[in-house]
Amino acid sequence: MKDRIGIYYYPFPENKRVRMYVREKAGEVEFRMKNDDDPSIWNDHGWVPHAAIQQAQVLYEKRGRFDPNRAYDIKIARALIQDGG
Repeated sequence: MKDRIGIYYYPFPENKRVRMYVREKAGEVEFRMKNDDDPSIWNDHGWVPHAAIQQAQVLYEKRGRFDPNRAYDIKIARALIQDGG
């Protein structure tokens, strides 16, 4: 999907108020989350390269509360970028 901000998907399909925007920069996929209920997520956090998400995966596994692979889905991101949204 695409809007005035860019290409996005719903990382949590049950919640349409959260969007994950994706882009490719310098050959790497980047992600940026927008939550209509919490604008600070967009305002306070910039684009995150997929490599950084992979590095942080270990921390999330230890906490067990959040699965970044669900929210930051590289396969969906690549498909959307290739199709142009």
